[in-house]
Amino acid sequence: APAGAAPASAPDAGHDKRNPFPATVIEKIRLSGRGSSKETQHVELSLAGSGLSYQPGDALGFVARNDPAAVEALLAALDLPGSAPLTLKGKATTLEEALATSLEVTTATLRFLDHWGALTGTGDVFAAMDSGERAAFLHANHIVDIVRAFPLKGVDPQRFADGLRPLQPRLYSIASSLAACPDEAHITVAPVRYALHDQPRSGVASGQIADRVEIDSVVPVYIQANPHFRLPPEGRPIIMIGAGTGVAPYRAFLQEREARGGGRAWLFFGERHFRSDFLYQTEWQQWLADGTLTRMDVAFSRDGAQKLYVQHRLREQARDVHAWLEEGAHLYVCGDAARLAPDVHAALVALIAEQASVQTEDAEEYLRDLQRDGRYQRDIY
Repeated sequence: APAGAAPASAPDAGHDKRNPFPATVIEKIRLSGRGSSKETQHVELSLAGSGLSYQPGDALGFVARNDPAAVEALLAALDLPGSAPLTLKGKATTLEEALATSLEVTTATLRFLDHWGALTGTGDVFAAMDSGERAAFLHANHIVDIVRAFPLKGVDPQRFADGLRPLQPRLYSIASSLAACPDEAHITVAPVRYALHDQPRSGVASGQIADRVEIDSVVPVYIQANPHFRLPPEGRPIIMIGAGTGVAPYRAFLQEREARGGGRAWLFFGERHFRSDFLYQTEWQQWLADGTLTRMDVAFSRDGAQKLYVQHRLREQARDVHAWLEEGAHLYVCGDAARLAPDVHAALVALIAEQASVQTEDAEEYLRDLQRDGRYQRDIY
């Protein structure tokens, strides 16, 4: 459960999803260099006075607001005033306020398709699509695009809002340790940006943090515990594998180990370009110099003729990776669930099979045993 999840009625109520803490942004640094095809930002928030605490591996819940431009575009497409009255969870509010703070206004769902189809009488259009076509349609159209394509004059604001799902907080791996940064939580954010119908779109939370949150801004946050992504007892070796912002919790791990001591640590990190995308480069190098980090292998996928990823580095270092595992190392994978996690898992299976001279099934079983023992932990999204 989120840290500090005391009953909301208690006078000293802890901060959680329903009662987030207003944290002040105290630092915001662009990590990616000039010419990078990505923009990655390091954001530091003050938790002073919150009573919140966390462990390395935990996440920061960020209670996002929708982009005012997206809300405005939706109101214009609906031809409704923002001041239109609305009831949400039994409370009176306005359509604009609900769209800004409480409802998901970008990504459409199958439920919204059915809802809008029923309201506009175009349900047969969506019903005629098979599941693959519906998925493709939802991928290519936000709520505003559907409202523009199938307009409805004089729609009742309440009936429209009833088809939208609640706006969910977004979770970011915490990139700091309280041992090193008391009363602070750091996060690493790469804003999601893309074009749809020739218009720029961005991720709800990542766009807000990148474009509309400045130093001294106050944002509502809480701690989301992640008990399945934890440092082992002191002295145990760790192998950390991550790409892009998936490196965030490893910064927390090494800050913690620098403060409290720990065993050997090996980092595998991947990104696009060495010159512009080597996130936290000076910190890793400092930890290598002082021994907090024992080894580091990096893969910059777009710097050479051949694309090179962390799984290739794992295979290159197969003998030593296997030796570390045999010596009790804990293995961590953080990053993209669609590509990184399966590719890294496949590389681990292959290198164990090769180094231990066993069948693929046995190598899979070896990793399952590590998972059962809490020695193979993944934080993937």
